[in-house]
Amino acid sequence: MSDQVGVMSVREAGRKGGKAVREKYGLEFYSHIGKKGGTAVARERGSEFYSEIGKKGGNTVAAQRGPEFYAEIGRRGGEKLRDSVSPSYYSDIGRKGGRGRKRPK
Repeated sequence: MSDQVGVMSVREAGRKGGKAVREKYGLEFYSHIGKKGGTAVARERGSEFYSEIGKKGGNTVAAQRGPEFYAEIGRRGGEKLRDSVSPSYYSDIGRKGGRGRKRPK
């Protein structure tokens, strides 16, 4: 017989603990603690921290997937928006954009 009977890996233990927490507190618990953690990090490191890590992540994705990836997700997002708004939405935001700040020439 193996000496490994009843031994669980760290990954298995984490999964088991995560399931127990989810069953006890529900999925909303994770959202709540995530927001608390994000607020604490922002207070500790400043909002620039999120900007910096976002740029790093974006550059990594661009290097791995190429610019076509961003074009594709932009197209999909635009189609999703188009399907969820009224036809006047685009003319309304076009008028607002026209009244926006003027760009230097």
